[in-house]
Amino acid sequence: MPHRLIAILLLAVNLSFSQLSVSNDNYVFVSDQYIFVEDDVNLEDSNSRIFLRDEGQLIQGSGTTSNSGLGELSVYQDGNVGAHEYNYWCSPIGSKDDTSTNNPFGISLLNDIIGLTSSIPATYNTSTSYNGTSNPLNIEPYWIWKYPSANGLSGWVHVRSNTIINPGEGFTMKGTTGSNNMQNYDFRGKPNNGTISVNVENEQITLVGNPYPSAIDAVAYIHDNNNSSVIDGSLYFWEQDLSANSHRLDEYSGGYASYTISSDGLVETYVPATFSTYDNQGNINGEGNGSPSGKRPRRYIPIGQGFMVAGTASGTVQAKNIHRVFEKESSSNSEFFKSSNSKLTTIPESNFSVVPEDYKRFRLNIDFNGLYTRQLMETFHYSATEGFDYGIECPIKSEFILSTDAYLKSERHIYIAEALPFSEDLTIPVVIKVANKSMINISLLDIQNFSNSPIYLYDNEENTYTELTRHPFHINLEPGLYTNRFEIRFNKNTLSSLIISETRNLIITQNNRSATLKILNPNNFEIKSIEIFDVLGKRVLRKSKIQSRSEYRISTNSLNDGIYITNVILSNNQSINKKIIVTNNY
Repeated sequence: MPHRLIAILLLAVNLSFSQLSVSNDNYVFVSDQYIFVEDDVNLEDSNSRIFLRDEGQLIQGSGTTSNSGLGELSVYQDGNVGAHEYNYWCSPIGSKDDTSTNNPFGISLLNDIIGLTSSIPATYNTSTSYNGTSNPLNIEPYWIWKYPSANGLSGWVHVRSNTIINPGEGFTMKGTTGSNNMQNYDFRGKPNNGTISVNVENEQITLVGNPYPSAIDAVAYIHDNNNSSVIDGSLYFWEQDLSANSHRLDEYSGGYASYTISSDGLVETYVPATFSTYDNQGNINGEGNGSPSGKRPRRYIPIGQGFMVAGTASGTVQAKNIHRVFEKESSSNSEFFKSSNSKLTTIPESNFSVVPEDYKRFRLNIDFNGLYTRQLMETFHYSATEGFDYGIECPIKSEFILSTDAYLKSERHIYIAEALPFSEDLTIPVVIKVANKSMINISLLDIQNFSNSPIYLYDNEENTYTELTRHPFHINLEPGLYTNRFEIRFNKNTLSSLIISETRNLIITQNNRSATLKILNPNNFEIKSIEIFDVLGKRVLRKSKIQSRSEYRISTNSLNDGIYITNVILSNNQSINKKIIVTNNY
């Protein structure tokens, strides 16, 4: 391939160059393929052009020279909402100048498509109805906002028609009337290139996105060493119900879907948005008509896609050229996160990704009064830990929790997607938050690699098991926060997570100097019996008919030196085990 290109007409073929220069009124036309440039692109003159059409893409490599020139790259991307709903965007281009920098973006760089290579600037005049129009294309600037690191509704920054959206920052834009929820935009400007950094802060949310005229790989982006040190590894995608045709905040119906992926790319974790309405202060009412669209984020993030990230430290989250790939939206692995209309040429049979055979997975659907559903996911693997597992788990931020909602809770985190090492004795607390008296329905779906193993919903208050693999669980709940009442179990003899927490204070120790087994019981559990077994499983001691008290002492003088298992059986037949070592040669 030539080292440097002055002008070329490129049709349906992939080409690679060290550098690319286009001068005068020449152009490069890329259709359904990609062009790879190792270093920089120089669109030298104001009439120099690169046209990306039919999912054509520009990918750049490890060169250190930034793009320059007065010309422009043109790439089409379609939004897929009406005049009352938002898409979250991130521009692949910035304003034009002859410097070697990535420049800010504004809606003045969006164009109304006239022909294959021709377009005219969109207008952006404020209308009395706050609605944009499709023909001619008029963008309503009131709905252009960005969200630098912040928490809460006050964090939104009003952009309007100003060119102040920095490279890599995401922005919101509502659709248009007359487009049938399918507005196509022509992004024209200097193509972004190189490492693009956006500030993030600990415990705050930031709207970012894919800043390039090509797809990016979520595996490379999420597991980039820089990014894994400053974000929680989940990408949060906004989805909005197209039937709620109102600009009033208290009539919106929308929410955030969560997505992450393992470092080997084999395990995708996706939980759809929960729909609900919002009051005029941006608080969630907990009422809505929820209508999942069937769309979902995928591994390859397409041109123009914006998403939220959650900071775990102060620093910058970075998009890099090494994250860029050629992946078309018409494949099954890339999809602009919008409504169910899709460029996919074939629709997958299931919207749930399949985990490898050594993983287990299921999802809980928790329905509130038939108005909306919170979906929770559990993934099991021997490599998972009790702590946070980056790239497999999706925490839920407090900003995204509804007033009536559900989530999974560990000692240090709350999740909508959790990963654990599997055990039949495992208990998984399900926290349910109820603002008003509600009918709660809990059911299972997407059960993978469990064979015929039962999955139970246990009610600690009623001491009842519901085998969710056979039928759903139903209950009316009064207002409150139910943190310890409901659990997922896999065995009816499993110790309650509430009791597990409390029985951490039940201490079993062996004092060999006094040949005494001591059991401290500060919570005064009712103990049915105390047993000791040798390593062969033979019971060598049993005490029953035990009165409830805070401390027990049992002589082990009669036992031979060795390892034993102490088994304390509670009044509900649940047991607590502890290994002891007996040595009488003191």
